[in-house]
Amino acid sequence: MTEISNILGAAITASLQTTESLAKLKDPVEKSADLIEQCLRAGNKLLVCGNGGSAADASHFATELVVRFAGDRPAYPAICLASDGGLLTAAGNDYGFDEIFARQVAAFGQPGDLLICLTTSGKSKNVIRALEEAKARKVKTIAFLGRDGGSTIGMADVDLLIRSNSTARIQEAHQLLLHVLCEIIEARLNKT
Repeated sequence: MTEISNILGAAITASLQTTESLAKLKDPVEKSADLIEQCLRAGNKLLVCGNGGSAADASHFATELVVRFAGDRPAYPAICLASDGGLLTAAGNDYGFDEIFARQVAAFGQPGDLLICLTTSGKSKNVIRALEEAKARKVKTIAFLGRDGGSTIGMADVDLLIRSNSTARIQEAHQLLLHVLCEIIEARLNKT
């Protein structure tokens, strides 16, 4: 029992510290909400991507927007670029794993759209390539990052950097920020 209590207690303490640090991200959260609102109000779409657990978070975020978060409202156009197994394996096989998201940004990204990337390390080459492709196509970008941001820091229009060395704590913080953005967007878009 002591081992479980110690692990649980340490996880709660670390999670609380990481969550409290999010208050420092007020400005980039506001900029992110503004970009999402502008994109959706203009009739454009969100493209969302990440690897592993971040792919699951990207899918979760897109689902919240297409279906609903807190209440009934119109569907918002959001596509998770990590969800189509056939497309991912074909792009990976034919062009390499580094191109799986960039290829989709090239296919679906239009000026006025918004690409949202999640990477806990900031070193995901396929996320970096997606950001590069988005820039070339005049697609705005938001990057959810962890640790020191890796080589991805500064590539996006807005960085949401979680300064932690724990992948679990970074993912928990990303999930909270994604939910906060859903809440903000629903409140803003349902006013009009």
